[in-house]
Amino acid sequence: MKTEVLDEDQILRICNRFAFQILENSIDSDVIHIIGIKEKGFDIAKIVERELKSITKKNISLSSIKIDKKNPKDSVLSDSNLNNNIDTIFLIDDVLNTGKTLIYSLSFLLKFNFKSIKTLVLIDRNHKQFPIKVDYKGISLSTNINDNIKLLNDNKELKAILF
Repeated sequence: MKTEVLDEDQILRICNRFAFQILENSIDSDVIHIIGIKEKGFDIAKIVERELKSITKKNISLSSIKIDKKNPKDSVLSDSNLNNNIDTIFLIDDVLNTGKTLIYSLSFLLKFNFKSIKTLVLIDRNHKQFPIKVDYKGISLSTNINDNIKLLNDNKELKAILF
């Protein structure tokens, strides 16, 4: 049985709220640095980037992290030119299940000397197995551990489905 958790309007509203929260936390920065975890976290990051561009004239730097979710320890890659002169990074993912993907992504980012890293997830499932804190979340959803949530782009319309 499939249940729609978020429709496209709800996802866009959450991304709009993320954009305002990011902007509020970037008052002193000339450039806002967003990193999306591929694949679906990067899709959310692109929407947030678009929302940010509609509300600010600041430069937005969008990049991605790709991680092998079955073997995450040594498989984190980024297309970004990260350096130590960046104040804050905003790391975005779609669904937080156990926290494994997010914690390995953060571990990779800790190689750099950022002043802070903020995490954003569209859906927090509350099944964390790793000590990870999410700074901004769209919704919290308590589910059975065996349930799955997928972000789908069905007929060019985003939705989050529980099955």
